[in-house]
Amino acid sequence: MNGPSRGGGVREFARREWGPLFTTVRTALAAKGWRAVPMTLASVCLTALFQLVQNQDWGYRPVHDIGFVRAEDPLWLALLRTPLSLFVPALDLPVWGALAQVLLVFGLAEICLGRWRTLAVAYLSTLAGTLYARVGVALGPDGPFGLPASDARVVDTGPSAAVVGLAVYVCWRYRAYLTGGLVILAMVVEVVVKPNLAGKEHLAAIVAVLVPIVFLARRERRQGGGSPGPWTRSWKPPIRS
Repeated sequence: MNGPSRGGGVREFARREWGPLFTTVRTALAAKGWRAVPMTLASVCLTALFQLVQNQDWGYRPVHDIGFVRAEDPLWLALLRTPLSLFVPALDLPVWGALAQVLLVFGLAEICLGRWRTLAVAYLSTLAGTLYARVGVALGPDGPFGLPASDARVVDTGPSAAVVGLAVYVCWRYRAYLTGGLVILAMVVEVVVKPNLAGKEHLAAIVAVLVPIVFLARRERRQGGGSPGPWTRSWKPPIRS
């Protein structure tokens, strides 16, 4: 007697948690196929190109000059390089991980949020990580939010901060609150287990994305609570409360 009830409960939870997101993505891909995610495909190709070039004898220096970011760099130079640093894979990590992250999370976000909003959230997340690295080094290694001075020389590239920020934003926008909470919890656990620059930058990206989330949530409550808000695609199906 309890088996079907439990199964029905799981299906109901899955429908509430992922139903609107799944419906939106399936509808877009069925209507347009890969044409629904042109920015994502371009991002994957750009990331693969940077990986190929930076591993060539002649290519490391050009990629370094346009996409490598370190906390010890002048601020103006770091800000200039930050947008492209998002697409430069970390040299010490498998490139396939970066490509898969961009394809999956950027693709979902492009369909659900639109091209420019996806880029805006991705850049905000990456910029938050870039700026946090400087603050963390200035705070020093003694506090929970600080970093050792040696991290100022660490090359800070890759899409991971943008991926985390986009995942949290899309989960909130489509009311997949448990999934978004699990993403945040995973990043907190990452920092507890291995408190390095990358992990703390992921938390900085989450904090940066939570700022517009709080602002938009409050505005939507003032407007009646049921409106999807201006940061969603106009064709997105209504979300059931």
